[in-house]
Amino acid sequence: MQTNLAEQFKNTADGDEAEAILRACVHCGFCTATCPTYQLLGDELDGPRGRIYLIKQVLEGQAATERTQLHLDRCLSCRNCESTCPSGVQYGRLLDIGRKVVEQQVGRPARQRYQRLLLKEALPRAWLFRPAMKMGRMVRPLLPAALQEKVQPVPDPGPWPRGGQARKMLLLDGCVQPEMAPNINSSAARILAALDVELVVAPRAGCCGAIRYHLADHDGGLDDMRRNIDAWWPLLEAGAEAIVMTASGCGATVKEYGHLLRDDPAYAGRAQRVSELTRDISEILYDEQAGLQALLKQRPPAEPVAFHPPCTLQHAQRIRGKVEELLRGLGVDVRLCADSHLCCGSAGTYSLLQPELSHQLRDRKLANLQATGAARIVSANIGCQSHLQSGTPMPVEHWIELIDQMLA
Repeated sequence: MQTNLAEQFKNTADGDEAEAILRACVHCGFCTATCPTYQLLGDELDGPRGRIYLIKQVLEGQAATERTQLHLDRCLSCRNCESTCPSGVQYGRLLDIGRKVVEQQVGRPARQRYQRLLLKEALPRAWLFRPAMKMGRMVRPLLPAALQEKVQPVPDPGPWPRGGQARKMLLLDGCVQPEMAPNINSSAARILAALDVELVVAPRAGCCGAIRYHLADHDGGLDDMRRNIDAWWPLLEAGAEAIVMTASGCGATVKEYGHLLRDDPAYAGRAQRVSELTRDISEILYDEQAGLQALLKQRPPAEPVAFHPPCTLQHAQRIRGKVEELLRGLGVDVRLCADSHLCCGSAGTYSLLQPELSHQLRDRKLANLQATGAARIVSANIGCQSHLQSGTPMPVEHWIELIDQMLA
C-alpha cells in the first residue's frame, strides 16, 4: 500500500511504525472473512481492510470524523485478522495508533467521556475496583442489566499453598481477576506447588496496562507497565525463572512490553527481558505434563468439556492446541465448537462500550459451545469467562480450575 504521511506524523515513532504496517497490506481482503464485526454488520468499514483505509486517511492528513471514530470503536481488537493475513500485517498495533490519533482529533459526547474515564481509572486500581464490586453485589438487583451481568458471585478460592518449593515463578495477580475470580490464581498456585514450583505475587504489581492503553490512554498504560517492571525486577534478579499469566489478555500485553517501551531508555532493556520471561500458564504446564499425569488422583469428568480459546491466546499470543492437548493427555474429553477461532464478544471493555454487538457475538458463541454436547465450558481469560457466564446457566470456568479439581 502506498502511503504519504502528513508532516506531523513523519519521522515519529508512531508514524514510522504505522507506515511500515500500512505498506505491508496488499488489499487482499482475506481478513474480512474472519472479522466478527464484518460478519454481523456487512460494512466494509467495519472490517479490518476498511479500518486500515480509515487510519491511512487520517495519517495522511484527512480530518477524522465521528464516523471514523465509530468504526474504530466497533473493532474488538481480537486480531483474528492477523492470523488470517498472508502478508503479516500487524493490525492490532496499527489500530492502537489510529485510535490514539482519532481520539486527539474527535471529541466525544459527555456520556462516552465519563464512561471511558471511569473504566480506565477504576478498573486498573484494585483499591477502587474491589469495594465497588462488593457494593455492587449488595445492590445487584438495583443495577442496570449490563452491570448485573458483570457482578456475579465470587467462588471460594480455597487455600493458598505454603511456600518453600525449590523453583520460583512470579504470578501477575491482575486488577479485576482477584475480585471476580480469586479461585483462578489459587488453583494455579496449588497445581504448581504440587510440581515443586512456588508462585510469588509481587505486592506492587497490578494492571498489566492493557485497559488504559486500548482506551487510547497510552501514557497511562505505559505507566502501568513501568510499575510492573519495577515490582518484578528485584525478584527476577533473585532467581525467579518466569512470569506466569493466568489471564491470556494480560499475557498478550506483557509479552509486548519490550516493543511498547522500546524507546524508553530507562526501561527498554528490562521491558524486553520481562517479555521474554512471560509465559501463559498453558505453556508452563504443557512442559510439565508428565508430572501432572503422575500426580493425578481423581478420574477426569465423564462428561465432555467445551473449551473456548480466547482471542488473546490464539491470535495475539499464537498459542493454539496446547490447552486441548494438555487436557486430553489427562483424560478429559475436551471439545472445540464450530467457529472456535471467532471472538466471544468480551474483548476487555468492549462488552460495556458496545453491548449490542457484544451480546450478539456472545449468544452466537454460546449456541456453538452448547452444540458440542458439553456439560461445562472452560476458557483461559477472566473477561471471556464472565461474559459467557452472563448468558448461560452452564458453568463457565478457567481450565486451570478443572485440573485443580482433578488433583484435589
